Amino acid sequence: MNLEKFIANVSDFPKPGIEFKDITPLMANGEAYRYATEQFIEYAKEVGADVIVGPEARGFIFGCPVATELSLGFIPIRKPGKLPREAVEYEYELEYGTNTLCMHRDAIKPGQKVLVIDDLLATGGTVEATINLVKQLGGNVVGCAFLIELEFLNGRDKLQNVDVKSLIKY
Repeated sequence: MNLEKFIANVSDFPKPGIEFKDITPLMANGEAYRYATEQFIEYAKEVGADVIVGPEARGFIFGCPVATELSLGFIPIRKPGKLPREAVEYEYELEYGTNTLCMHRDAIKPGQKVLVIDDLLATGGTVEATINLVKQLGGNVVGCAFLIELEFLNGRDKLQNVDVKSLIKY
């Protein structure tokens, strides 16, 4: 299936010069959404994932159905102040400033094989921070899966030699 035809391009959003890739048409089409999810499920099986990790909020959209289908746990990566129990944090640099991601301290068991799933790989900052959170807890990132990869932004360069699967590449 050509998933690219379900992605809407929105010019100048959220600011001038940005060509936003809107995934909501894909999500609204049951067949396309199922197909994308099935691709992630097959990849999770290939890499032998024990648990799925997804950054908020769009990582939840694709990661949760994969975890459910495979009877695996799903670990949410959240912004500060969103997790109710003790959490580990990772602060990372943005073009203008910093951002922080958090995960419950007991979310990952040492040695667990972790698959990170998110909607988009752009500059790689979010997924790099996610990988570092997993490593802080002793997890082993066996792969990262994305619906879309913006190859021209070289996000893979930050992924520390982790295997990457992208369903659509621009």
